[in-house]
Amino acid sequence: VSFPDLCVKLGVSRKCYEEAFEPMILTGLFAPGAECSAAAALGMAYFFVLKSQNSFDVRWCRGNVGDMIFEPWVNVMKQQDNPVTFIPSTRVEGFDVDHVSGTNKEKITNIRCRNEDGVETALEADDVVFAVGAAALNAMVRNSPSLAKHKEFRRYTNLRGTSVLATRLYLDRTIPTPYSANACWGFDRGVGMTFFDIGKLHAGSVTDTASNNPGSVIEVDYYHANTLLTMNDDDIVSKAKQDLDTMLGSACVEASVVDAAVVKLPQAVNWYFPGSYVDMPDSQSKAIPNAYFVGDLVRSRHGSWSQEKAYVTGIEAANLILDREKNEGIIPLAPDEPHVAAGRTAVSLAKRVLGGGASLVDFMW
Repeated sequence: VSFPDLCVKLGVSRKCYEEAFEPMILTGLFAPGAECSAAAALGMAYFFVLKSQNSFDVRWCRGNVGDMIFEPWVNVMKQQDNPVTFIPSTRVEGFDVDHVSGTNKEKITNIRCRNEDGVETALEADDVVFAVGAAALNAMVRNSPSLAKHKEFRRYTNLRGTSVLATRLYLDRTIPTPYSANACWGFDRGVGMTFFDIGKLHAGSVTDTASNNPGSVIEVDYYHANTLLTMNDDDIVSKAKQDLDTMLGSACVEASVVDAAVVKLPQAVNWYFPGSYVDMPDSQSKAIPNAYFVGDLVRSRHGSWSQEKAYVTGIEAANLILDREKNEGIIPLAPDEPHVAAGRTAVSLAKRVLGGGASLVDFMW
């Protein structure tokens, strides 16, 4: 069932839905509510809006994430006693499988790859972890007969992604912004937005290109942005600036863009459309037991969402590969904040005393 259908059944007014819930879904699930699963919408809302209110005003890494986090991490893995070998600029072409002796199951034995120079290689595999999004998993199955012959894997071809457009504007002066992260919508039908004040996100210590800029650095991201990806970069920058002018007023109108960056990400974000849950992977494949899945697309009972869920499912897959308990080392979600728990108790008590049908609150816990 879609999220708007659920809201109609539960008596949510049209005004409440259009002015509160629809913007939340567009910026939280990156698609219009009518194209999103009600279960996914409620799960996202509970985790981000109710469960983690104190963490909602985010901070970003003080510097380039690749330089500050991933490059040092990669170097540690390269230099450890059992070093990891990284093969960049290489894509998967297919998988070789073999039967597991004494069973009706198969295992992946080799991953066939091709690098940017066209050189093909085969990587012998004990276990394979699919750390990819919906669109990539869909493509892998469609292009691999050895996976597509399994009903479990064929269902992944129903999964798909939605597009994101990211812009970063370097202005010639500092302009005031309400918050570090500002969710918004309404400029384009079915398109959600968030604009970020990079200076605030970096807590006043910006070590990338923004540090050399005399004014504000504003990132404007558009979600469910297929209709915008066809624009050229100059038109996209102009549109982003006009949208900011409308929201921030004269201070922004008077500012000029001195530099800009545009990144187009077609089908890069998982799309949780109605009915998609049944086609999502579990942590471990049943048809090919040495195949594992990680990411926010994976079905999990932990309750986290987005990057946090991707991290959790990564630990779950590692535990399964190492024959540990699946939840070993995973921190469960904290209990409800006092006012949320009190609200839930009050609603339950009122229903017992007054009677009545289901409400939206019933689906949040």
